[in-house]
Amino acid sequence: MSDLLPELWLRGVAFNPAAPSDVLIRLMDQAAGDLGQLMCKDRDLPDAVIDAALRHPEWRIRGALARNQHVDPPRLAPLATDPSGLVRARLANPHLRPWPHWVRPLPDDVLVTLLTAQDGGEDGKVTANEIIWELDSSRQIPLSFFRSMAGHEDPALRIRATWRWESLTPAQRAGLLDDPDPAVREAAQGRNWELDPERVEAELPSIRPSSRPFVLGRCALSPALVEQCFADDTVHPLARNPHTPADAVARLARHSEAKVRAMVAARPDLGPDLVAELRKDPDEDVRMRARLHPFPRTWIEYDVIDRVIGHGPECICPITEPDPDPATLPSPDWFAACAVSGEPVLRRVAASWPGLPAELVKTLAQDDDEEVRIRLACNHPLAPPHLLLDVFVTHPDHRSDLLTLPGFPRTGLTHLIGHPDPEVRALAAADPTLPRPPVDDPDEAVRRAAAANPSLTPEALETLLTTPRTAEGAAANPSLPVPRMHALLDRCLNGAATPPTAAGRREATPA
Repeated sequence: MSDLLPELWLRGVAFNPAAPSDVLIRLMDQAAGDLGQLMCKDRDLPDAVIDAALRHPEWRIRGALARNQHVDPPRLAPLATDPSGLVRARLANPHLRPWPHWVRPLPDDVLVTLLTAQDGGEDGKVTANEIIWELDSSRQIPLSFFRSMAGHEDPALRIRATWRWESLTPAQRAGLLDDPDPAVREAAQGRNWELDPERVEAELPSIRPSSRPFVLGRCALSPALVEQCFADDTVHPLARNPHTPADAVARLARHSEAKVRAMVAARPDLGPDLVAELRKDPDEDVRMRARLHPFPRTWIEYDVIDRVIGHGPECICPITEPDPDPATLPSPDWFAACAVSGEPVLRRVAASWPGLPAELVKTLAQDDDEEVRIRLACNHPLAPPHLLLDVFVTHPDHRSDLLTLPGFPRTGLTHLIGHPDPEVRALAAADPTLPRPPVDDPDEAVRRAAAANPSLTPEALETLLTTPRTAEGAAANPSLPVPRMHALLDRCLNGAATPPTAAGRREATPA
């Protein structure tokens, strides 16, 4: 009997969708090695298993749970006060590369706990500030949180509100600048320099070179600084900066580089004469962006369009879940207008918005533009199953995200069983309506999926459990009886290398 079998059984049981809580909790035992961590991080878990992981004495188990993208964030709230700073840091920034497609915000109470902690945990491995910086870079803080903190009773949280200075309303910025707490006023004044052209000019030399394009693309700029950018030919950030003066915008619209003219062409503050001029530009990209000008009426709309333009059909950039504050997004009517536009770019924008009504989803699912269909499949909860399957088969970069969608089809895949791509065959091999799962396929992933097919009988699984080629898949099969799962764990965790016999299973199971 192969020495590999115990490890394969453990891995299979750990990811068996039918494994009950008592089975999964046993896998957190030290004898299971790192498998408990892998399970706590990478699969959906029943409530009892989450509770056991939250109370587990090993910080690595709790830290793995902190990175679990299947668990609702409110269930992870106790980890914000975990004794281990390393666990808190994993909750603050759970994203190992590659980033997930959707980045979920943490609940406000968890954010408050992490941002106001007085220490970095009992283990002394990280500081409270290091955890905060992890959180700030994680994209888990929605802009609405900063706005809600601007009036919070805790001065420390009002200071945090200044971190997204431009996202605050003018009244909120004025209130923080006149805050009764001197530390809050100081923080507000420190951030307010971004909107003071003379201070931006004075501060720029002290800012590291890699951050200067960010400053030039976001802050209010003095006339002297604008002229310096033209002199140095560092005008690309100016083309997107909402604070760029009108005369500079006109110069950028006639810049010799088409990329600069294109960035300017859809600005909402562009005058009609310049729009008309850019619609006749020799560069097609510039003309296309100028044609979009009736749609980006605000800077929020401009930014939404800009995030779509230039990202091709294979784009897997992470997306932050829509901010609950409607002021941070264009209106539903605007997205609806984009959905019926003659411009493919605008239909791609509409397809990327998960709030699009069902009737428009149905229309875009049949759009002539492939990128529209791909974006709809990857972003909208009502995307039809046939579209999800089509994108899965034709665009491998999106497969891992598509498989997490509740509407993704799991049956009716028999026609794909002979597909040349092993990933596609593996998907088909898991179809429970398949007459004969291909457990002898030359590809390991296909064999594993076939062995995990719930159409297999417990008797068939016994044979598959005895060979390393199919043992992991068989152990992950939801048709595997729960007593058999326990029996496999008994053997593995006690160090035995052979599976129990059928008689042994009956003896191990109370009557």
